[in-house]
Amino acid sequence: MAGVLSTAIAQGQSHKVARYVRFRRGSVVSYGLLEGDRVRELSGELFSLLGQTDNTYRLDQVQLLCPCKPPKIIAVGLNYRSHLGDRPAPKNPEIFYKPVSALQDPGRPIVIPKDARNVHYEGELVIVIGRRARNVTPQQAKEVIFGVTCGNDVSERDWQNGPDKDLQWWRAKGADTFAPLGPAIVRGIDYGNLLLQTRVNGKVVQKQSTSDLIFDCPTIVSFLSRYITLVPGDVIYTGTPGATTALKPGDVVEVEIEHIGVLRNPVVAG
Repeated sequence: MAGVLSTAIAQGQSHKVARYVRFRRGSVVSYGLLEGDRVRELSGELFSLLGQTDNTYRLDQVQLLCPCKPPKIIAVGLNYRSHLGDRPAPKNPEIFYKPVSALQDPGRPIVIPKDARNVHYEGELVIVIGRRARNVTPQQAKEVIFGVTCGNDVSERDWQNGPDKDLQWWRAKGADTFAPLGPAIVRGIDYGNLLLQTRVNGKVVQKQSTSDLIFDCPTIVSFLSRYITLVPGDVIYTGTPGATTALKPGDVVEVEIEHIGVLRNPVVAG
């Protein structure tokens, strides 16, 4: 092993920008540091001390995966005024869960279930938790956040809000492949002021800054920690801006966030 990443980086005390990925090469899955168009392989686990290796690969030599394996996926609704319509702004973050089985890797397809009729994209900034957190203040929450990545909170609107809607959003938000995540977890950037854009087939359909979030990232983490214990690897989708429209098989959805990268997924019929 060529060296060890510093304790400061592992504990979130460094301001240096770092881009962490998780990738498969052959049958082996590893974490790595994204450096331009190359990945430097790391040894160990993401949320503890990682060792650097001498192994580097071109991006076209590896398959990027969801950048972490979250114990749980939490999501925030109604968190941009542009998404509220005529609804009042919530007094607290509006929270729901997505199952971890909904995760989808960068580049892999969003699968529209056979009986789904109204599946929408939702481009979002996603928080990745790096430390155990319970009852933290917003200021303490800043130290709990490991980094941020891109996410797509894919949603079937008829199952969510239609006349025959389900009691809960278990399939509207949680069907398989409805939680694309990636491509990298980025640290050392101001995640409170990033341009978020969603494109469908190259056309921009969402565009807004994360500075317009009603509840910012530390506020969300602090609120959640009053009621549930957050643990390393938990991810929190922070909400989507503007109006959304339905996807169809053959579409390609891209969620791009400034300084993070592009999460690209094709859409296929189930």
